[in-house]
Amino acid sequence: MTDEALTYESAVSRLEAIISRLDTGQAGLRETLDLCAEGKTLIEFAAGELEAVGKGLEELRLDELIARLEAAGPPPEGDRG
Repeated sequence: MTDEALTYESAVSRLEAIISRLDTGQAGLRETLDLCAEGKTLIEFAAGELEAVGKGLEELRLDELIARLEAAGPPPEGDRG
């Protein structure tokens, strides 16, 4: 799997396949090590994707808040701090 084709969904799908393979108990020592290393990389990628989406949602909420404040107009003269 190349980094270009990797998406959150494909990373999760591959992680599920790795877990399934490890759960069979049929993977040898070297294969287990390789699968664990690949799984670690996929988990780090997926965590990064979730963090990026979270930041995007925060920005959207901030943009929405700014739009609401702008739509409400300036506060009355007596309310300005």
